[in-house]
Order: sequence, then structure tokens, then C-alpha cells
Amino acid sequence: MAIAQERSTSASTFNWRQIILPVAIFAVVAFFLGPIIWQVLTSIKLNRDISAVPVVYIPTQITLEHYLSLFLRRPFALYIFNSAFVSITTTLLCLALGAPAAYALARMRFMGRKIILASILIVTLFPAVLLFLGLLEVVKATHLGNNYLALIIPYTAINLPLTILVMRSFFQQLPKDLEDAARVDGYNTLQMLWHILLPMTVPALVTTGILTFISAWNEFIFALTFMTRESMKTIPVATAQLSGASVFEIPYGPIAAATVLGTLPLVLLVLFFQRKIVQGLTAGAVKG
Repeated sequence: MAIAQERSTSASTFNWRQIILPVAIFAVVAFFLGPIIWQVLTSIKLNRDISAVPVVYIPTQITLEHYLSLFLRRPFALYIFNSAFVSITTTLLCLALGAPAAYALARMRFMGRKIILASILIVTLFPAVLLFLGLLEVVKATHLGNNYLALIIPYTAINLPLTILVMRSFFQQLPKDLEDAARVDGYNTLQMLWHILLPMTVPALVTTGILTFISAWNEFIFALTFMTRESMKTIPVATAQLSGASVFEIPYGPIAAATVLGTLPLVLLVLFFQRKIVQGLTAGAVKG
């Protein structure tokens, strides 16, 4: 009788969370990583494995032919340079312009400050694709087609409001005693911003910088329209325009390889700065 009661008690106290939680986490991770793993496997499969019926999930033989074809048949290294140059320049401009503007909106009191903040918030929520036709006319009027500025200027304008809002919240959290002490030591506003405040807001700089970089790296519509010359195309456009040996052939292998190459820099960037990103996203969530 005592043994039966002991078994029923242990069964009733069994914690199902110990099983459900790991299974749920594994299912979520598999759901999000599934397409990525499939693209990686497709990029190293032979063509016969890609087109095989039934589907070959694990490649029977690993090949790098699809990666080599990207660089041998098309100037894919140039596409990577174009995307990197536009994204890095856009990120630096957003940080260089956004940090001083955020500090001014966080600390200085002047007429129209609330109107400017409201305007920045509205621009942040405004869909960028709705600016396409207006930007197209501007690019045509200024003859900026097939020029890096045709992408850098719109990307900077689109991402700058978010940079200002995030940086402003960080500057508001910094104690004003630091600024008072810096002014006593003879620092002017620019020196104080560069030597004291910006080093303390590195998580915000990294977070907003990476968000801007990813946005500029992945943008497709503007790059497709404003860059028609082959040597000026970015990775998303070049990947979408990959073609096979004939009209009826879809080059799944090269497309998968181009997708992996286009995603790899973003993955490495996030992994390298993951601690700063977490600090930037969680700062201010808990006070005290």
C-alpha cells in the first residue's frame, strides 16, 4: 500500500515542463534554422542531387562548384564590394549625423523640439517603399543613376530617424553630472561628446549601426532601379538576376551559394557583436 502511494505521488509531482520546454525550444530553433540549413546543403550539392526525385536531403557528394561559378562567370566579388561600400558608408553617416542630433534632442531645450521629435517618429513609421517614385524622379533629375550616392543618400535618410531615437534614449539615461564635470575641466560640447559620452554609449552605437548595416545590405527595390549597370549591382539584385544556361533552367545551386555568401557577413557581424547588441537592446529595461 505504501509503495503504491509513493508511486502515485511521484507520478503526480512529475514536472512536464522538463520535457515540453526543451521540445518547444528545439521545434522553434528547427523552424527558423530549417531554411538556412536547406540553402547551405543545396549550395554544396551536385546538380543531380538537387533535381533528384525523391528529394535528396543530405548530399551524396560535396562540391564547391556553385560557389566557384559565381566568381568565374560573373563579377560576384564586385557585387560584394558594392554592397559592403554602400552599407558601411551608410552606417558611418547615420552614426556621425545621428549621435550629435540625438544628444541635442536629449539635452538641449529649444523651440520646436517636440515637433522635431514627433516628425522623426512619424518618419520612422513611414514605409520606405512609398518614397520610391519620388526618389526615382530626384535621381533622374540629378543624374545620380549608377552612382553610389543614389543608394547612400536614401539609405541614410531612411535609417537616420531610428538612429536618432535610439541614441537619444541612451543620452537621456546618462547622468548630467558627467557633463557638468567635463565642462568644469574645460571640455566644449564636441569634445565632451567625443571623449566622454560616445564611449559610454557603445552598445547603442553598435546596435543602431548593425541595424542600419543590415537594412542597407538587404535593400532590393532601390538598388534594382537605381543601379542598372552590371558593375554597380549589389548582392540582392545580382542574386535575383542569376540565370541558367537556358531560359527554362533555374540555377538552384548558384542561387543557394549566392544566398549563403550574402548572409554570411551579417551572421558573422551579429555573432561578433552579440554582447553589445544585447546590452543595447536591454539597456533601460530595468532601472534601479
